[in-house]
Order: sequence, then structure tokens, then C-alpha cells
Amino acid sequence: IIFNEIENYGYASFRRIYGNWSSKANGWKEEVLLENSITPVQQFAYTSGKNATDMAMVIDAMDILYSGKVDGFCLVTSDSDFTRLAMRLREENMYIIGMGESKTPMALTKACNKFIHLNLISRRGEEEHGSGVTPLAQIEDAVIAIINDNENKGKITYLGEIGSRLNDKFTDFDVRNYGYTKLVVFLQDTCPR
Repeated sequence: IIFNEIENYGYASFRRIYGNWSSKANGWKEEVLLENSITPVQQFAYTSGKNATDMAMVIDAMDILYSGKVDGFCLVTSDSDFTRLAMRLREENMYIIGMGESKTPMALTKACNKFIHLNLISRRGEEEHGSGVTPLAQIEDAVIAIINDNENKGKITYLGEIGSRLNDKFTDFDVRNYGYTKLVVFLQDTCPR
């Protein structure tokens, strides 16, 4: 799912995953890493209870930023500790895509230009739609405000503009979070007025 989503935004030139690979419970299999050209970055836990992996990831992100070879970053985490990293990368005009679970703290989702709730867009998460994302009432209010604003200016409101403005206003907006695959169907069902 992760790389399918990234392809919608561009090519992932640096593909790294950080962790203690000596642990049997890391959840990643060698064939998955090879199939997706992901470089595993080994980080031993020097002290119990501390996460040295986070520090290694931040150092590498800053090295990549200052290499000048990328236009954006995709951070796959639900850990709010990475909020400041996302904010700092945005300060350098990087486009930040966040991916994680719907339990991800709002601070991290708002620090990204776009945040994708992986558990909600996967088939396993369909029954959970709506939890941890922008409430439908806020989406409906925003759509009505967009339409009213355009009507007051004598403009026609196009579907693409609604989608774009919703994405700008709500970094976690994705119709798949609510069990839909198309914006037009989502709007017909949730904003029938």
C-alpha cells in the first residue's frame, strides 16, 4: 500500500527503513524489502527504553535534505516524536507526506502537507472508517463554505476545486478514509444539499 500511495506523488528515490534487525519481531521479511528496493538501516538499542532508531532517522533525513536531491519526504510513522522533523522539513519548502494509523496524533498529521491513514484505506480498515479523521460534519461545512464563497463571487464551483480546497484545509482528507473511492460519490452521499 505504501509505495502505491507514494507513486501518486512522485518517485521515492531514497527508500529506507529503520530498526533493530537483530530482533525477530520486527515484522519485515527480506523478500518484501528486496521486492521494493528498501534499504534496511540497522540501529542497535544502546540503552534499554531508548529509541536510537528515531535519532538515526532524523540525522539521515537532514543529510538528505541538505544534499539538495529531493523535493519532498514521506514519513511512515504514527509517532508524534516526528512532528518537529516534519515541521522542520516543511520550513525548507519540502512537501511532506505522512503515513500512519488513524491513532496518529493530530500534531503530526497537521505538520504534514498530506497525511494518509493506512489502516483506513486498506481493506482491513474499511469497518473503522471515520475514526481518528476529520469529522464528516466539518467536511460538509467546508464544502458548503466553498460553494457559498464561489456563489458570492459569481463563480461556478468545480469538483476539482472542492477536492483541492478540502485537501488544503484538512491534511488528512481522503475519501477512502470514509469508505469511498470517488470524490463525486462521497459528496453526493455526505453533502446532498
